[in-house]
Formats: sequence, structure tokens, C-alpha cells
Amino acid sequence: MAVFVLDKSGKALMPCSEKRARRLLARGRARVHRVVPFVIRLVDRHVESSTLQPLRLKLDPGSKTTGLALVRDTEHVDASTGEIQRGAAVLNLFELVHRGRQISEALTARRAMRRRRRGNLRYRAPRFLNRMRLTEWLAPSLQHRVDTTMAWVNRLMRWAPVLAVSSELVRFDMQALEKPEISGVEYQQGTLAGYEVREYLLAKWGRTCVYCDAHDVPLQIEHIVAKALGGSNRVSNLTLGCAPCNTRKGALPVQVFLAKDPTRLARILAQAKRPLKDAAAVNATRWALVQVLKATGVPVELASGGRTKFNRTRPGIPKSHALDAVCVGEVTALGAWQKPTLLVKCMGRGSYQRTRLDKYGFPRGYLTRSRRVHGFQTGDLVRADVPAGKKAGIHVGRVAVRATGSFNIQCAGEVVQGISHRHCRLIQRSDGYGYSRIALPEGAARAGTALLSALSLPAVNDRVSRATG
Repeated sequence: MAVFVLDKSGKALMPCSEKRARRLLARGRARVHRVVPFVIRLVDRHVESSTLQPLRLKLDPGSKTTGLALVRDTEHVDASTGEIQRGAAVLNLFELVHRGRQISEALTARRAMRRRRRGNLRYRAPRFLNRMRLTEWLAPSLQHRVDTTMAWVNRLMRWAPVLAVSSELVRFDMQALEKPEISGVEYQQGTLAGYEVREYLLAKWGRTCVYCDAHDVPLQIEHIVAKALGGSNRVSNLTLGCAPCNTRKGALPVQVFLAKDPTRLARILAQAKRPLKDAAAVNATRWALVQVLKATGVPVELASGGRTKFNRTRPGIPKSHALDAVCVGEVTALGAWQKPTLLVKCMGRGSYQRTRLDKYGFPRGYLTRSRRVHGFQTGDLVRADVPAGKKAGIHVGRVAVRATGSFNIQCAGEVVQGISHRHCRLIQRSDGYGYSRIALPEGAARAGTALLSALSLPAVNDRVSRATG
């Protein structure tokens, strides 16, 4: 992964390789500005004395996960037509995991508690719906998606000289999804409706055959209730199946075809009736995101989902949110896309709630008012050097504090419990996000080292401790 570089005054320079960043740190020409994502700050250079190349930030907005990719624009000449075409060399890949569902559930619980207090514990006149809302108002769970996406767009623009932004203008045609056979304007007869239905089914059913769980094989659109038995083309009656399963099922009722597998049958029938919440969330936030992107002042390129899929399938790039972002917009050649992805998960900054509730809504237990314990706070990135015992070793990850001073550390793929605060050293303060690294797609060449490999270098460790206090 590329390392972000800032000049002496904190302005963005061109990102460099991990090898070059290690050399700059070892020679004392740079200081650690931030650990995750890794950002260094030079001590002997200003932006005026450096040459900047055109960088572009690409986004693939989603309901649960948004893909971001920082690329360097390249140009090459088409040998057949002589036309200059635009390519992209990938520098960094990110996947931002939203927590809109958690916000919605938290607001629902808060509303229930408020109604209980007004109704059972003390009398208070009901508050009518007399509050005014702006025309562009979005629900908090939807506004969260826009705000967190823009927060990372602004971050990356501070750390890298981004000159342009490309975003996929996601659009799910709800009417065509619910009833593809509608008459009237024939927009649903073109390539858009077919793409939307198929892409929605791929996302809904996990890109696997619902009858045998086969993946990475060509999948066909399958009618749960066959058309010969009166089934319709509604999206709630459509699923995905591989060619052998589709052939064996034929026009049989799904209850007969899966008579020996009732668990799978119940799962398919339940999943088929799932509402279109994700598609509605994307539709509600797409234009709000476009408006805030244009407010950054850099040129914004908007592209369709069909173009993204075409750019991804033509060179055979694996499917992921971050790699979809790489393929957004006008791009004819892709380079250096075999990179690990930094997974950024929205965790929040804690809660003002000072107690827990039982199933009846009454207070239970007590939460400490002090968020910090022995100088640490839940969400901080720490390094624990345990000298002896069952947990002996080096543990690097996100810490969860306890008033007793015995902490839990969320490492890669596991939680190490019962680490004393005496063994912990702060690396980076909590910023409301959890970080982890996604391995390269299966079959892709491994490029780049582990994200936190710099933490094992003695020279860098000394600079990290000084930079974080």
C-alpha cells in the first residue's frame, strides 16, 4: 500500500512506497504523522519544491459498504485509432463499512424508552409532530452514510493531492424491480432494467447458487415458482441458480425440489420476501452525496453502474467494493490493482448512556463516567508486549478498557482478553473507526506487506511513541 506523505507545513505530497517511507524514517528525514492509515511528514521539504502527478479519488457508494480507491491517472495511445485514452494506476484501496442499521435500532430503542417514561413513570403532555424538516432532510441512519463517506473523502484529500473525483451514480429502478412487465414508457426494456435486476439478485443472494451453494460459476436467473405454474417476474419470485440445478429443478415446485432439505427451503422462502431496504437507502442518498462531493470544489465525474461492471469484467478483475471503485468512470487500462484493502469500520465514539436496561426497560447495572482508564480509552490502537504467561507475545489492535485495568485487545481475527494496562503502549488515539486489512483476492498476486509492519521496526517504534506522546 502507498504511504501518504505531507510536507514540512502539513500539505499533501505524492504518496510513496513503503520501502521509501522506511528509508526516510530511518535517515531522520521524516516523522510519523499517523499510523493507520500510515502517514509520514517530511522535515526538509515544502510542496512548492515537489512535482505532483494527477491523482483521482474514486467511490463506489453502497448501502452497507462504500468502496474508495486512490488512483493515479495515466494516459496511453490506442494503436488502432490513435486516440488518447485514460487509465488508472492504483495506489490505495479502502472499504468503508457503515453502521446505519445500528443507528436505526438505537433510535428505535430510545424512542421506546421515551414513551415508557411519559406513559408509565410520569405524566407529560404528548409532543405532536409539529417540528419542521428541511426539504433535503434525510433520516439519521441515511445521513450517516453521506457524512462518513465525505469524512473519508476529506481525509484523503488532506493526505494526497487529489485533483478529481469519480463516483458511481447508483440507481435502482424500484418500479422495474417490483414489476418488470409494466407497460408504458419502455425504459425497462433496455439494458438498464436487466442489469439492475441481475445485480440486485447477485447482491441479495450472495453471488451463489441457492440450491447447492456453488460460487464462481455462471449463475442463471431462476423462478422460485415456475412460470409454467403461474409464477411471475417479480423480484420476490426470482433467485439465482447454477445451470445443473436449474435444469434439475425445471418446472417443479420448490417445495418438491427441496423436500429433503427443509432448512434450505425455509431460508430461500424467507430471503425471497426480504424488502428492498438496501436499494431504497442507496436511492435516497445518491443525490445528497453528489451535492456534497461537488461542494469540495474539485471536478466530479459521475458514471453508471453498467460502466463499472463492464470495466471490471473486461480485464477479469475480482469482485469487491474497493475494486469496483477502481473501475468507476472512464478507464481503459488498470495497473497495480493487486493490493491489499484497508477495511474501515464505523464504530462510533461511545455512548452517553450510563446504565444498561433489562428486558422490561428498567435500569440495570452501572457504567463508569470516566471513559479513560489508566490513560487508555476504548477504541485506541495499542501495542501490548506481554513478557510471560499464557498470553506472552506482542499483540497489536483495538483495545476495550475495563475499570479493573484488565483490557481486551481486538487483534487480527481474534480477541485477546485479560491484558494488563501495564503492558500496553498507545499507538494511536481512537477516532471512531476500527481498522483491519483485507487479504488480496484469491488468485491475485500478493503486492505490499502488512499494514502495520512498520510497528515491528525499532527505529519506527521510537518515532511512533514520540509522535503519539
